Amino acid sequence: MEKKQNKSLTIITIVAMMFLYAMISFVTNLAAPVGKIWGASFDDPAQAERMGMLGNLFNFLAYLIMGIPAGNFLAKHGYKKTALTAIFLGFLGISVQWLSGVVDSFYVYLFGALLGGFCVCMLNTVVNPMLNLLGGGGNRGNQLNLVGGTLNSLSGSLTPMLVGAIVGESLAGKEIDDVNIVLYIAMAVFAVIYLVISLTPIAEPAGAGQQVTYERSPWAFRHLTLGVIAIFFYVGVEVGIPATLISYLTPKVGFAVAGFIAGRYWILMLIGRFIGSAIGGKVSSRTMVICVASVAIALMVAAMVIGDSIMVKTIVRGEVMMVPLASTLLVLCGLCTSVMWTSIFNMATEGLGKYTAKASGIFMMMVVGGGIVPYIQSLIAAHNCLASYIVPVIGVAFILFYALWGSKNVNTDIKVD
Repeated sequence: MEKKQNKSLTIITIVAMMFLYAMISFVTNLAAPVGKIWGASFDDPAQAERMGMLGNLFNFLAYLIMGIPAGNFLAKHGYKKTALTAIFLGFLGISVQWLSGVVDSFYVYLFGALLGGFCVCMLNTVVNPMLNLLGGGGNRGNQLNLVGGTLNSLSGSLTPMLVGAIVGESLAGKEIDDVNIVLYIAMAVFAVIYLVISLTPIAEPAGAGQQVTYERSPWAFRHLTLGVIAIFFYVGVEVGIPATLISYLTPKVGFAVAGFIAGRYWILMLIGRFIGSAIGGKVSSRTMVICVASVAIALMVAAMVIGDSIMVKTIVRGEVMMVPLASTLLVLCGLCTSVMWTSIFNMATEGLGKYTAKASGIFMMMVVGGGIVPYIQSLIAAHNCLASYIVPVIGVAFILFYALWGSKNVNTDIKVD
């Protein structure tokens, strides 16, 4: 009887974590398209591109501020309290973004984006180690994270499509009030999830609420240190590819269609994570990353070389239109980035034992790359969108290096019990 109860509790906990996984991408993927609406209010195109990415930058800047505190909060208070605090911050952040339209203040919007970043940072801190723990670590832990990542991608793919459909073909004259319905949906979802999680019994990590003695700093693990650098580049690549794709396509096909096509990137991430979750129990994280990183580099380099020279047909909302082949190659990168997050996390935290909670906070801190890397890319994109993809190419090259050589745990002498 006790075994059945424990199994039921585990299933409930896994389902709850899956819902939180979906909310992470919903909040994160609001930043780029909504930020572009604010950016369109600036007359100079280069300035509009830079300002449009500031919301995304502030969203990810939160990781740098909140990463370590989130890990400490998790170690002290456990999963449930951390999750509920994160959900509250998410509701507050979306509310402030809505308020920015009421008071017509770009700076209020940036503050709301920062609060939203605090939310997703804490949610990431909870969800990844929890699912890894429930799966028993190793390939099975990675497999559960890939299943959650599938929901994450579904939510992420719908967000730019929804915003694009509401805004229409042109950003001219648009204001954040025009996408209030999206903000209302986000606030409603947070309110419901808060209620569900508060009523759900969630198992806590060993030692939650107790003083744990750490003989070393988590930074003593080389594979973790290199892993947080890899995740810095990865999140920047994941966000930068579709965000810049919208900028590249908007002058050619309009904002709504560009958002729809960029949304396909996230759909392919969903498909990739579904495939990854199916094979994750048999194929190692290291092998996955080596394969997809190599392909991603090839796709981006090919897109940069081909440019606008080759056009292909695509169907958008039932209409056949011509788009550059380069855009299709960049969309295909979604298949490659789909398994990188969970695989890098799995490699970076493998064998950390009691250091996992603190390491998770450190790991989250470097997710700030999702704001910094795309912003650097936007500086180049303001002059040449395709040339700016040299930035994610460099990032994926480091990820490939990490999978090939940097992910091995050489600190097996450190006591982790």
